[in-house]
Amino acid sequence: MVVLGSSGSIGTSCLDVIAAHRDRLEVIGLAVHRSWKTLVEQVSRFSPRWAVVADAALKQELSGRIDRSRTELRFGDEAIAEIAGHPDVDTVVCGIVGAAGLRGAWAALEAGKRVALANKETLVVAGPLVTQLAARTGAQLLPIDSEHSAVFQCLESGRKADVKRIVLTASGGPFRGWSKEKLRDVTIAQALAHPTWQMGPKITIDSATMMNKALEIIEARWLFGLSPEQIDVVVHPQSIVHSMVEFTDGSTVAQLSPPDMRLPIQYALSYPERWSGTTACMDWTKAAQLSFQPPDFEAFPALRLGMEVARRGGTSGAVLNAANEIAVERFLAGTLRFHEITQACEAVLQHHTFDSQPTLGDVLRLDGWAREETRLWTA
Repeated sequence: MVVLGSSGSIGTSCLDVIAAHRDRLEVIGLAVHRSWKTLVEQVSRFSPRWAVVADAALKQELSGRIDRSRTELRFGDEAIAEIAGHPDVDTVVCGIVGAAGLRGAWAALEAGKRVALANKETLVVAGPLVTQLAARTGAQLLPIDSEHSAVFQCLESGRKADVKRIVLTASGGPFRGWSKEKLRDVTIAQALAHPTWQMGPKITIDSATMMNKALEIIEARWLFGLSPEQIDVVVHPQSIVHSMVEFTDGSTVAQLSPPDMRLPIQYALSYPERWSGTTACMDWTKAAQLSFQPPDFEAFPALRLGMEVARRGGTSGAVLNAANEIAVERFLAGTLRFHEITQACEAVLQHHTFDSQPTLGDVLRLDGWAREETRLWTA
């Protein structure tokens, strides 16, 4: 297997799973964007056939740090696509954050691989194109996101035709219960302090704005072939119920586990089997309480944008995702306020020329356009 984005939170968790099941799993390729020090440590630990750094400007830093007799060191996005589609690879874990992860995922799907997808942006940006490609090549798309893995597992208990709706759970992030007015004064440090999950900065900010859940709505739309009306969101602060599926007879099936990404990663790698776990189990001997509440669409308008984009489809997903990536960058750089992240995304989304049936080239072109527009946006 190949792990794309091996230095991130998904990639490192994935390597923990691989280390626990070396009798079943072998990593032959690792890829990072710039985190070459982490890559050097991982290569020393796993001795993969290939190690790839997307940023070719780092060649000098890596000189002499990797044993070239055991591992071929390569650079650039093209190398990532090549190892993802290599004939010796069975499974590709797509953990590269953002639209940058689309190329590797596309190459793996084009080659008919099993794709364990943590990069939700792949389906947000090009959902219909990606699912059509997988159907054409026989590639298998398996979700790693905890919410989508939960839905995938719950769907095993019934027929697709009997699904009434799915319910994605959201922790609510660090600002659950905050008013729209109070959110105007959020600091970078506050937004990075997630109460439940340990994630990278971009995903942590997305969780704080609830844009992460908006993107997950769009991802679920294409991953499970649902209508937008079949997707709901509920706030669940404990992050124990990872999502639910309601069937037409009134039964609701939920997947529960402690918040640890290694579980959904392992299920994607072991499916349809279930292997001995590497994570803690629920302790049902202790008193516990699970609570649920409806989301606040006024305080967190990103959810409304997610629903809107899921309904429209076409080029809207690519534009929303690109705008959000730059808006989050600007917030972390101090040039955009917290509440302006979603405002910028909505403004760019409304300003773009919508196409209901874009090609891959169209969505990539609009991705670039939306980034530039968001860099220039002012309230």
